[in-house]
Amino acid sequence: MLIRIIYTLLLALASPILLFGLYKSKPNKPKFGKRWKEHFGFTPKLKATERPIWIHAISVGESIAAIPLIKALKKQDPAQPILVTTTTSTGAEQIAKLGDLVEHRYMPIDFAFAVKGFLKATQPKQMLIIETELWPNTLNEVHKADIPIIVVNARLSEKSCNNYVKVQPLFNLLIPCLDKVLCQTESDAERFERLGVEKNKLFVTGSIKFDIQISEEVKEKGKALRTELGHNRPVWIAASTHKGEDEQVLEAHKQILESQPNALLILVPRHPERFDSVFELCQKQGFNTVRRTSQTAVTESTQVYLGDTMGEMLTLIGAADVCFMGGSLAGDKVGGHNVLEPAALGVPIVTGPSYFNFEEIVATMTKEEIIDIAHNDQEVAVCITSYTSNPKKLVDMRSKLKAFTSKRCGALTSTIQKVNSDNGK
Repeated sequence: MLIRIIYTLLLALASPILLFGLYKSKPNKPKFGKRWKEHFGFTPKLKATERPIWIHAISVGESIAAIPLIKALKKQDPAQPILVTTTTSTGAEQIAKLGDLVEHRYMPIDFAFAVKGFLKATQPKQMLIIETELWPNTLNEVHKADIPIIVVNARLSEKSCNNYVKVQPLFNLLIPCLDKVLCQTESDAERFERLGVEKNKLFVTGSIKFDIQISEEVKEKGKALRTELGHNRPVWIAASTHKGEDEQVLEAHKQILESQPNALLILVPRHPERFDSVFELCQKQGFNTVRRTSQTAVTESTQVYLGDTMGEMLTLIGAADVCFMGGSLAGDKVGGHNVLEPAALGVPIVTGPSYFNFEEIVATMTKEEIIDIAHNDQEVAVCITSYTSNPKKLVDMRSKLKAFTSKRCGALTSTIQKVNSDNGK
């Protein structure tokens, strides 16, 4: 009890800073408008009268990961209401694309009064947390309301595990609240067990990110975009880049242009509020740059194509020969992004050395020699040109990647079975 009180006091002190970062206006960032009150538990009631399954996905990455699960749950029971919460407005923007399939609310801050207000308004029958978004007061209130809590697609890197060890007494408050933890890998399960989660609560279901269903529409859009960009030129994409990474990517592109003067870089910053500044950076460095939103035609002289839209990553990756996955050259803070999206499209992948968010997946791919790890801009350039200058290597890798992802599908089915066993189905 004392630990919870201390935690809540510290959260109260830190919340002004956290909220400032959340609400701060940035270019291309969707605004919360009057809905900011939802963060404090002033949650509008749902349209549905039946109790919903509540899925929490903090931001963009988790929201995208949740979409296959949402669609699978609705397919098995179209009448079952689903409530999705996000903390960020960019995450909400992704969920909005599902239309009437779900209802969206903003996640209340981790204060007991805010969570109680949310639960009173929404009355969920089950809570599914995507990956590892564990808040002590939220889990405590949900558990007290007799609502089962399942962590879906759970991952816990060695770095995160060590961080939790430092606040073990606080993590101990979470453990009794969790009904099941559906882990991506055996290593994730071992780390949760090391932190004290009972073995009978831990299940290895695989990563639902392997169950990426890429529609024919998206594939066709990728092909159509490639036609616009040009088939007779090398095209590579730097996907989900972070601040400090764009400079390295552009430096790599300069080196690629030396040997392949007609090469094109598709540059996609991770956060929409950075679209304008990255465009300015490209121009400042002298690159002939076209923004996707400008509708300007790409010509042979175009050197950088800025992907300044949301929700089109698969289309953009599908138009490229090779993908550099961002968040991996930005120091040790980010830990990389989803390398399985380009893999599912059969697009060869280069990643930087910081990929702890996908450590197990990258380790497996490295063992099978289907991913390249580059430590700096020079190595990125070498890896990219090794594919764009060798058509046979490109074709062989595409085949290997598609085989790799297809044989690992099935996590979604296992996850649905475990979820159903807890909601009475």
